[in-house]
This record gives sequence, structure tokens and C-alpha cells, in this order.
Amino acid sequence: MQIGNYQVHTLNTGFFALDGGAMFGVVPKKLWSREHPADEENRIRMALRTLLLKSADRVVLVDTGIGNKFAEKYQKIYGIDQGTHPLFDALAQHGVTPADVTDVVLTHLHFDHAGGATHYDSEQNLVPSFPGARHWIQSRNLEWAYHPTEKDRASYLLENVEPIKAAGLFEVRSSAGELFPGVSAWVSDGHTIGQQLVKVSDGKNTLVFCADIIPMASHLKLPYIMGYDLQPLVTLEEKRRILTQAASEDWILVFEHDPDIAACRIYQDEKGFGVRESLNF
Repeated sequence: MQIGNYQVHTLNTGFFALDGGAMFGVVPKKLWSREHPADEENRIRMALRTLLLKSADRVVLVDTGIGNKFAEKYQKIYGIDQGTHPLFDALAQHGVTPADVTDVVLTHLHFDHAGGATHYDSEQNLVPSFPGARHWIQSRNLEWAYHPTEKDRASYLLENVEPIKAAGLFEVRSSAGELFPGVSAWVSDGHTIGQQLVKVSDGKNTLVFCADIIPMASHLKLPYIMGYDLQPLVTLEEKRRILTQAASEDWILVFEHDPDIAACRIYQDEKGFGVRESLNF
């Protein structure tokens, strides 16, 4: 897909699993399990999807997946499956090496979004995965990663942050707005503090990488809000605002965690929002 100067690709870097109840909050299992059947541990299968933007002078990666640093114990807890979709291999399929990446936009620093931003080198040193790239992050989310609450501290791992900070690779933003031509950030505080959704637009076509405000197509339903969210009523209003505009202006929405639907255009009717057309690119 081409939007403005950018070739746009979704990359699946693997799968993982989280508790289905936590992913859908107050929604009963009888409802969410119709689309997302749970395993014997009540976990549902979820994608680790990232976004790749290529232009003549930039190679932009939006989020980095879960990475490969988890010990075997935690790989089992989170049901991590990267057998056929590791990040570097996914990039290579589009002719991109880690050294080619000019910009990494991190929607937020939870481990399943920022884990691939660092890795262990051949000498077991923890290093940035994209040493030549600027890493764009909202200042409030970077600060939150260092001072999370008891509710969300398990999601923020400093092994995904410190090597980038030490190398001086963070490009810290304090507001929404343009990151570079044709690419902008929309700031959300419902799921976590200072999450930034990425919007790519050329005036005719608009795409939004929804990150964890709308992680899967099922979350197009307004009441479907994760139990992980710090401020669920803020999430509700953020979803309402972005989905209303997406439906009226025919935006493409990309889902970071949906195992089956990479992206879609949506409709709005008297019952709410839903998938009008599924897309893969």
C-alpha cells in the first residue's frame, strides 16, 4: 500500500497469549470467547504486529514486538511463539536490515511493544537493536516507565529502555503532532500514560496504527475495554472520538494484536462500530 511518499507494510513478528478476561474487562467470557476461544489457562492468541514505512529517505518501524530476551519460564507464561515471524526476518522480507532503519516510533514502552528494541549481542551485552535510528517516544510515557504503579509495573521492563537511553537514541516528544512529513502522533492516556498512536496521511488516504487503544477488531465495540487500562473511562471517550472520525473519513485502522485481521475500514450504525472491509498489506 502506498500513502504519500511511504510504502506501508504490516509485519507479523509472532504471537503471544494473555488472559482473555483481562483483554476484555467487564465483558462476559460467553461473549468474547465467540471470537477468541481461550486455552486451558484462559489465555487467547494475539499477534505481535508492527508497521513498516519506507520512503526514499526514511525507513520507519512502528513498535518492535516482544523481542527475544524472555527466559523460558516467561515464554511459557506468555505463550510466546516467534517460530516463523521474528522481527529481523520480517524486516528482511522487505529488504530491510536493522542498520537501514532510520526511525523507531514506540507507541509506549510495554514489553510487547518495545521488547524488540533491544537484544543481547554475541557477547551477551544488552544493546539497541536499531543503533542508527532515532527512537520517538512521548515524554510522559518514558517517565512512567521509570515510575509505574503496582498495577502496571510488570509491563514496563527497563531492559527495553535503558540501552536506548544510554546510547542517546531517544527523541522525546511532549505533545501530539507531526513527527516527520506525512506521519504524526495522536496521544492517548486511557490505556497507559502518554501512549501515542501513529497516523499516516497524504490528504486522500489515512491510516492509524491503533496500538493498545483498539488492540483487536473486537475492541471496535465501545464497551470492550481491557482490564489492563489505567483509566478505562478515558479509553472509552478516546475510542469514541477516533472511531467516529475513522468511520466518517474512511480511515484504515491497523490492529497490533488481532491474530486474524491486520487492518480494516469500519462502519458506524445505530449499534456502534464494526469491520466494513478487512485489509492485508
